Amino acid sequence: MIGVLALQGDTREHLHAVADLDAIGRPVRRADELDDLDGLIIPGGESTTISKLAVEFGLLEPLRKRIAGGLPVYGSCAGMIMLASSILDGRADQVPFGGIDMTVRRNAFGRQVDSFEGTVDISGIDGGAFHAVFIRAPWVEEVGDAVEVLGRVKDGPAAGRIVAVRQEHLLATSFHPELTGDLRVHRYFVEMVREAGQTTEG
Repeated sequence: MIGVLALQGDTREHLHAVADLDAIGRPVRRADELDDLDGLIIPGGESTTISKLAVEFGLLEPLRKRIAGGLPVYGSCAGMIMLASSILDGRADQVPFGGIDMTVRRNAFGRQVDSFEGTVDISGIDGGAFHAVFIRAPWVEEVGDAVEVLGRVKDGPAAGRIVAVRQEHLLATSFHPELTGDLRVHRYFVEMVREAGQTTEG
């Protein structure tokens, strides 16, 4: 059972990707809906709005607890920001869920008009470079020792910038794989969830 946080953002596209991989997905809006999840996706959208609504819906602390307890979580774009331990250029009242020891710069690639598409090689994902869609996207300024850098922008003025990371049970990308029809990132996450379940059962 993989939940998709449905406070704001492109929830439907992630649910479709999960279903296409023969996993069960469902939207999550309340704290009690976290209880029986095997994994969670935090979608792209507006990170400040997601932060505000998480507080209003009583989800902030329950989510932090599940993340700290080992729940596999994947965050795309705004979801990456919400999983960061530190946010640059965020609002003063913006509070992340945390979990990944990284500093993320919000809207690093520019505003909506500066959105673009590019190629990213992602470690652990076969099939060649990933066609990535960046929409008001963040990038990772720095990571802690426990964080594995999975992908960087290949070309253009942002070449070399970190855009995909993993720390144990947590995965984050600054781009939107749910908008491309390429299921490889979601498949990678679903396998993370299944492996975590096998470890728990073992």
